[in-house]
Formats: sequence, C-alpha cells, structure tokens
Amino acid sequence: MCRLFGLHAGRAVVTATFWLLDAPDNLSVQSARNPDGTGLGVFNGDGKPVVSKQPIAAWEDTAFACEAHEMTGTTFIAHVRYASTGALDVRNTHPFLQDHRIFAHNGVVGGLDVLDARLAELRVADLVLGQTDSERVFALVTSSIRATGGDVEAGLLDAMNWLAVNVPIYAVNLLLSTATDMWALRYPEPHKLYLLDRRKPVESADFDLQTWRIHARSEHLDRQPSIVFASEPIDDDPEWRLLVPGTLVHVDADLMLTECVVLPEPPQHQLTRADLSPTAAASQHPASAR
Repeated sequence: MCRLFGLHAGRAVVTATFWLLDAPDNLSVQSARNPDGTGLGVFNGDGKPVVSKQPIAAWEDTAFACEAHEMTGTTFIAHVRYASTGALDVRNTHPFLQDHRIFAHNGVVGGLDVLDARLAELRVADLVLGQTDSERVFALVTSSIRATGGDVEAGLLDAMNWLAVNVPIYAVNLLLSTATDMWALRYPEPHKLYLLDRRKPVESADFDLQTWRIHARSEHLDRQPSIVFASEPIDDDPEWRLLVPGTLVHVDADLMLTECVVLPEPPQHQLTRADLSPTAAASQHPASAR
C-alpha cells in the first residue's frame, strides 16, 4: 500500500535528509510491488511550500527514489505511491499542493463519478489535474475549507462527512499540512496510522527513522522536539502509538497536540478488499515493514 510519513518540528526550521524507496532487497526482483511514485513536500523557513516528486517505477528509474534529499523546513510530508487509480504520471504522484497546503493520502475511494459531479457542482473540478481519487478528495477538502472561511479543521471534517455518506470508501488515511500546522486522519479501520510524540527528551534521541520504503534522518531533530506520523512504526521506539479509527490529530506551531475521534462510525458504503479491482486490491496490500 502507499506509505505516508509526516513530521512537524514546531516553529524550528530544521534540515531532514530523506531517502525514498530505501530498499535493502534487490529492486529487480520486486517489480510486482515496486512503488509507482515518490514525493516529498515541505514548508521552508519562509513558509513557502516546496514539492519534489517523480512518477517512478523502480525497475525503470531508481535514481530519484534512492537519492538523498536534504530539505529544510518546519513541516514535512513524504509519500511512496502504489497506484490504485491513475497512470504513472507526475500529476498523479503525491503529495499534492492546493491553496498553499500540502496533502497526501493512502487508501481507496470509489464512486468517482459521484465525487466528480460534486466537485463540478462546487466549481472546483479545475483543481484536479490528474486522475487519482486522492487529488479529488483533496479538492473536496479545499472547497470545504474555502466555504468555512479558511477553517482547515472544519473544512476537513465537512468534506470527510460528505464522503462517508455519499461514496464507497475502503480507506482515507491522510496528512494535511500548512507552514504552521499539520492534521492527520485515520479512517476507517483497514489501514493503520501511527503517531510518535518526540516532544519529551529521550535517552536515545537520534532521529534516524527507517523502513524499506522511507528513511528520514536529521541531526537537528536529535535535539529538537517533533511529532511524527507514519503508516507503520519506523524504529524500535516503544512510544509509537496506533491511532484509533476515525481519529483526527491536529498539531499546531507550538507542537500542541489535540486528538479526537471525529468519525466514530464506518462509512455508509464500506468497501472490503473483495470489492476492489485486482489492481486496487494489490495496491492496498500491507507489505511487511523493515
């Protein structure tokens, strides 16, 4: 399945080095489960979003995915894509940028014709440049935020409640970031999303987090408090905590964390793996973590 990674360092501008697709095994023998795109979004010290991404298939071009990217900022979102909807194209590669916000998602949302009609009704269909369900979800969220006068959390909840009632959903785990704030949502149960609270000093403070898909390292963050979100625990820290399905977490510029179950009920049209197309089902397989 797609892998999500989010990092909030508060008001501090830090440098983090990311490797995407940091696989220890031979890429040539894992073509059936290789990523279909990798990307990294960050808000730099000036509060400007910078998104670097490429639609790579690992057996075609590993240079981008294995290259170390040293980026400086306050919030970071990394994503490794396993395509369920949309061609291998940079327009379909996460993260996405709309209205000065960065967004990434994993899961599957169905009923795209219904969702497209809703986006047309709201006059935001032009926000969707690619073919993915993810970018459509982001466009709906963006429209709702605009309708609430810029209230990100209210807009996110409005959009998610509409989706939960009107379209089939397998999973909508997402990360949404501004230069100062980050939101993380796990909904509903099929995919996991974890939180690591690094605001308190720890005996081994090295910030070197790694799976076989995403690797993040930062000397700045050895000493700087931070909060991390990931699709799986990416080190041996016992403080990794699995979010309850339906939970929305908000982290502000001072690393104040609020957490609430905002979607206690499953979607009205809950999809199972058996409902998915073979391509979508394969993309949602929870491959083992390193």
